[in-house]
Amino acid sequence: MKVPMSWFNDYTDIKGISPKEYNSALTMSGSKVEGIEFLGKDLDKVVAGKIESVTPHPDSDHLVICMVNVGGEVLQIVTGAPNVKEGQIVPVALDGSTLPGDVHIKKGKLRGVESNGMLCSHDEMGITVSDLGYEPEYGILILPEDTEIGIEMRDYFGLNEDVVEFEITSNRPDCFSVIGLARETAVTFDKPFNVPTPTFTENSENINDYISVEVKNPDKCLRYSARMVKNVKIGPSPKWLASRLRACGVRSINNIVDITNYLLLEYGQPMHAFDLRDLKGNKIIVRNAEDNEKIKTLDEQDRVLSSNDLVIADGERAVAIAGVMGGFNSEVKEDTTCVVFESATFDGASVRQTAQRAGLRTEASSRYEKGLDANNTVPALERACQLVEMLGCGEVVGGMIDVVGNTKPLVTLNLRPEKINAFLGTEIPTADMISTLTKLGFTVDEKAMTVTAPSFRPDIEAEADVAEEVARFYGYDKIPTTLLSGEATVGGKTPLQKLRDRINRSLIGSGMNEIYTYTFTSPSCFDKIRIPEDSELRNTVKITNPLGEDTSIMRTTTIASMLDILSYNFSHRNENVRLFEIGKIYLPKGDVLPEEPEKLTMGIYGDCDFFTLKGIVEKLFATLGIKDVEFASETSNPTFHPGRCAALSIGGSYLGVLGEIHPDVLSTYEIDTPCYVAELDLAIIFENSGNTTKYKQLPRFPAAQRDIALLVDKSVAVADLEKTIKKAAGNILDSIKLFDVYEGAQIPEGKKSVAYAIFFRAPDRSLTNEEISKVFSKITKDLEFKNGAVLR
Repeated sequence: MKVPMSWFNDYTDIKGISPKEYNSALTMSGSKVEGIEFLGKDLDKVVAGKIESVTPHPDSDHLVICMVNVGGEVLQIVTGAPNVKEGQIVPVALDGSTLPGDVHIKKGKLRGVESNGMLCSHDEMGITVSDLGYEPEYGILILPEDTEIGIEMRDYFGLNEDVVEFEITSNRPDCFSVIGLARETAVTFDKPFNVPTPTFTENSENINDYISVEVKNPDKCLRYSARMVKNVKIGPSPKWLASRLRACGVRSINNIVDITNYLLLEYGQPMHAFDLRDLKGNKIIVRNAEDNEKIKTLDEQDRVLSSNDLVIADGERAVAIAGVMGGFNSEVKEDTTCVVFESATFDGASVRQTAQRAGLRTEASSRYEKGLDANNTVPALERACQLVEMLGCGEVVGGMIDVVGNTKPLVTLNLRPEKINAFLGTEIPTADMISTLTKLGFTVDEKAMTVTAPSFRPDIEAEADVAEEVARFYGYDKIPTTLLSGEATVGGKTPLQKLRDRINRSLIGSGMNEIYTYTFTSPSCFDKIRIPEDSELRNTVKITNPLGEDTSIMRTTTIASMLDILSYNFSHRNENVRLFEIGKIYLPKGDVLPEEPEKLTMGIYGDCDFFTLKGIVEKLFATLGIKDVEFASETSNPTFHPGRCAALSIGGSYLGVLGEIHPDVLSTYEIDTPCYVAELDLAIIFENSGNTTKYKQLPRFPAAQRDIALLVDKSVAVADLEKTIKKAAGNILDSIKLFDVYEGAQIPEGKKSVAYAIFFRAPDRSLTNEEISKVFSKITKDLEFKNGAVLR
């Protein structure tokens, strides 16, 4: 926000404070100054001069010689301007002057005649038509007859001014106004601060006889105030007002519109002026728009609204989008005679949403969305009426309409000076704290030791905010520097983080590469991996504002994400791929936040098969100290190949799935080679992992080997046979090795031959043949009884 420094003198006294000093002090007190610019730096030694005489140039048909009185001396200046006449007052660039565009004027000769300067047009001085308030004639700028001779043009046009540019944070809507910044300035420099109460004369009529106001949504319209001005005279604004607007970067339009813009800057209160004759039924109704209701805004663009948008309407149609922009159908025109001034406070979130939907962000909407003070509408409206009277552009009708909606109560907090000092590390007296807070507009109850934040400070929510107010005006640079105190703690990773590291090391050691994928995905992913329509996996968390259909839901499985990456690598001709990811899925739980379990996903293709991935998983379990993992055949999972898929479990808890992807699924991903994927529950892995590796002494005694060949039904799983063998062998079993599975000649139909090498060993002795035979006999009996196995 840009503000000329002289404007602050209307409310406090900063005369004698240099721009550099002001910059440093305000930045240190929390109102960051981006920079200070001197407006007239490009316009130097250009003064008002009166033309005493005009004579033709002896050697030119289009040049004339002017004798110009610039105050104290008369200069001879040669010009080619067609509109110069004797007696006119014009801008004169003296010898050594500077004009915008880095133009430097020096005296010289034109066609042999000495010229001691240059007469200037408004364009050459960088002055716009809006700055003038009228369209000047072609040629030299003709100044009013009462212009002081010799006055500097930068003084005349209000350019002899230092303009401060502030960077205001969004939590300080009060500082988006000159008054708010003047308050900060006054407290920073410990100067008196005063906002004069607007005074004006109103006639004996009553505004309620002209117009009525109804607010149908008091939650979105917190306050609506209105006043009326009749006998309006639309015209240019006076120079002082146009100059202030210009310094703030606002173009002067006409007196009525300029008053609303001036109040936006001075009070930070957006205002709008309606032409009374355009308000049908002489009504103002604040309501929600109808779905697909249309309005043409002041920029002459048609906007389509929704029922969530708040509008200002008359008896028949919308005439403004509340808090955003007025309607073209009720704007102030050159022949307007009766104006209704609107000063209102709207809900910030509602205004922001409407502005985004309409694609229309304005100075008004940018202020409303930060949360404006509902108590500011009436003072701003009174000031507008005062300016109307000052400018002589209308007659204020008696009375005011003021409708108050659902406003928020003031925030009252405890004031504990000892806690503030402990918090800041200072010894600020209580009286100084109370003085600072009072100057800032807070109400302090010294008996109850409470402090109530003013309505224009929505950022004050806790005691720490009060401490910040004290600190920034006490001076951050005055807070003593101290060494860090307190107990030092040693950081470290959590057990779960350590587990992830162990998983990473194991899988990377197995030749795999870690990947990261997006947790949001497309609803079509379920069709691609053949998930049934009634599956719980299709119950997802929907994203309210997705970037697109492909990222509109949160995933409930990581398999689709892994297949996306495998497909990408396959399409780029990577022949052997080994990938893994530790990532979250999101399972909705009604109105509460979803569950976010983590999954360990692995995917491979190329020079590998089912047992390659199974071996990687088993190696991982061994590294993590996980034992007794059961692999059971899984034929009902539609994503995987039937008969080449296993469900994993530990102690009855489902761990995950591992297998070859179904050919139909591979076809949808355009992968023309077998792929193998595992999806495991990280929480189950964590619960069953061992945190320490135990040393085991190398065996001192030899192992004894017995081979066994069994004839079993095809449906009998090898894992079930191994489970029986382990249980029957007891503690002398060293290891089991499957070395043959055979189906074919000499094997009955529906049967298969399975052969194992069983190793026996005792830690304290060499086993005898009798001991081994006894255990081996028990193994064969149990296999026959439990698994229907017959020795070959």
